[in-house]
Amino acid sequence: MTDNPLTELYRDDWLLAVHKPAGLLVHRSPIDKHETEFALQYARELNGGEHVYAVHRLDRPTSGLLLFARDPHTASLLGQAMMANAVHKTYRALVRGWPPESGLIDHALKEHPVDKRLKDEPQPVRDAQTRYSRLATTQLEVEIEGFPTSRYSLLQLHPLTGRKHQLRRHMQHLSHPIIGDTNYGRTRHNHYFAQRFGYSRLMLAATELHFTHPVTGEAMHLQAEPSEDFQQVVRGIFEEGAAGPIAP
Repeated sequence: MTDNPLTELYRDDWLLAVHKPAGLLVHRSPIDKHETEFALQYARELNGGEHVYAVHRLDRPTSGLLLFARDPHTASLLGQAMMANAVHKTYRALVRGWPPESGLIDHALKEHPVDKRLKDEPQPVRDAQTRYSRLATTQLEVEIEGFPTSRYSLLQLHPLTGRKHQLRRHMQHLSHPIIGDTNYGRTRHNHYFAQRFGYSRLMLAATELHFTHPVTGEAMHLQAEPSEDFQQVVRGIFEEGAAGPIAP
C-alpha cells in the first residue's frame, strides 16, 4: 500500500475525521469496479487496523472533510442523525459567473440508478434544497465562449438534503456550474483551468460539519481547510482578476 493519502483531523473513542483528497473513492463502487484504493481502507489503517464505518460519503472528485464511526453502534446513531438532517455540512466551490449574494436552490432531483443498466428505467424524483452564499468574485481578461471577459465566484454551499451529486446538479441548474465538473460543467472553462494550472480537478471541497456527538452529546464543529491544489487555483485567479474580498 502506498503512503496514506488521508490526513487525520479528529479522533476520539467513537469518531475519526479525516481529509480526503480529490480522486479517491470512499469505498468500493459498481461504477469503478477496477479501483483498488479507497478512503475506507486508509481510514482503517489510521485506526490501527480496526474496522471503521463510513457514515456519509464524498464523490470521488470532491475533496475534504470525511467522518467515520469507530464502532457499529456509533455508526447507526450517526446514520439516524444524517437521515434526520441533523448533521449540517458546509462546502466551498468555485463556479462560473456571479450568482446572487445568497439564496436557496429548491429544485427536485431525479435519483440516479445504482446499476447503469437501469438508466433508461423511470427513477423517482426527490425534493432537494441547497443554501448558498457568495464569498468573493473575480473577473479575468480572458475570452471564453465568445465573451471578452470571464467571471468566477467563490461560494459557500449548505446542502439541506443529501441527493446524489446534489451540489453539482444544483449549481448547473442555477447556470453557475462548478469549475472542473466534467458531468455538469462547462467544457471550455474546464479546459482553461486545466491548461492554466497543469491539472484538472472538481473545485468542490467539504470544509465543515456541525452535529451533536452521538455518545457524549457534545456540540461538534469539525473543520478542514481546502487542500493546497484547491487553494492554488483560487489564489491564482483572484490575484490576477479584479476581485472582491475573500471572506475567512
